[in-house]
Amino acid sequence: MSAATAAWAPQLAARAHLLEGLVPGGAMTEEAEAAWRAPFGEPETWELEISDRDLPGPHGRIPVRIYVPAAPSSAPRPALVWIHGGSFQHGDLDMPEAHEVSRGVAGRADAVVISVFYRLVDEPSGTPAANPDGETGLHAPIPLDDVHAAYTWVREHAAELGVDPARVAIGGASAGGDLAACASIRLADEGAAPWQSFLMYPVAHIEMPEATAEEAAALAACAPLGGFPFEAVARMGEAYNGRPRAEATGYEFPALAARHDHLPPTLVDVAEFDGLRPSGRAYAEQLEVAGVDVELVLSRGVPHGHLNKVGLAEAHASMDRMARRLRER
Repeated sequence: MSAATAAWAPQLAARAHLLEGLVPGGAMTEEAEAAWRAPFGEPETWELEISDRDLPGPHGRIPVRIYVPAAPSSAPRPALVWIHGGSFQHGDLDMPEAHEVSRGVAGRADAVVISVFYRLVDEPSGTPAANPDGETGLHAPIPLDDVHAAYTWVREHAAELGVDPARVAIGGASAGGDLAACASIRLADEGAAPWQSFLMYPVAHIEMPEATAEEAAALAACAPLGGFPFEAVARMGEAYNGRPRAEATGYEFPALAARHDHLPPTLVDVAEFDGLRPSGRAYAEQLEVAGVDVELVLSRGVPHGHLNKVGLAEAHASMDRMARRLRER
């Protein structure tokens, strides 16, 4: 099976011809890649009040974007502190995985969503990070410090935001999923675990766990697009840590934490054609063994980063899951 004939979700299947002839390690033409990544529809429409502000943090200001349903509420709302992905090196508050997901979850759940821009690390090649204040040469724990400070601020300022301090969830996608998981561990270690956590196609390991036979077959089918070979994940992790992979801890990659039994209810949503799928699945299994209330969902027919695809049905389904948990738990 080739990438073009993989069992893509219907909207992606309509574009599968763009992948014909693509081989592992190959690159799409600029035109084909643009067509593959193009939105599948217009952004959703929600009645929200959206504002940008800077929160205080141990390393300086933390830019956030706050999404509040426009309709008045007679009771405090639930809240989600949301963390975008980007290999710890890229991403911002405007990318669909940040802006459209925050809008979609806030609208669906009648919840307040606080999207966090954490300080980025330089690429392994040495290309400097595009941080708002020009910071470069950063490593862990600075991104996690930003996320931890933002979450703590939200809970401490719940009344100002109109949210219930006992119902503040944390979530993120890809590298943001790692940061959300690690923030959950750090907060739980401090005796202040989040209400619940949402980990969307997260990277939870610095050295990838072995894929199951079914996962290996799916990854082979989409090899040119699945990305994240073992060594690439390790290099990304070392760039994030700023030190050898053997020195990584559970505050950088959650699978390495000494304990997980004190963590909150957790949703882990993995993508079928994603090189990080074994990491998310293995971490969910680790949580289950520790007795955590964990829900593992497989988003069929999509590659890594499906929340960045505006108008994709599977992205809507993932937002539906997060919103349902915010409404019903």
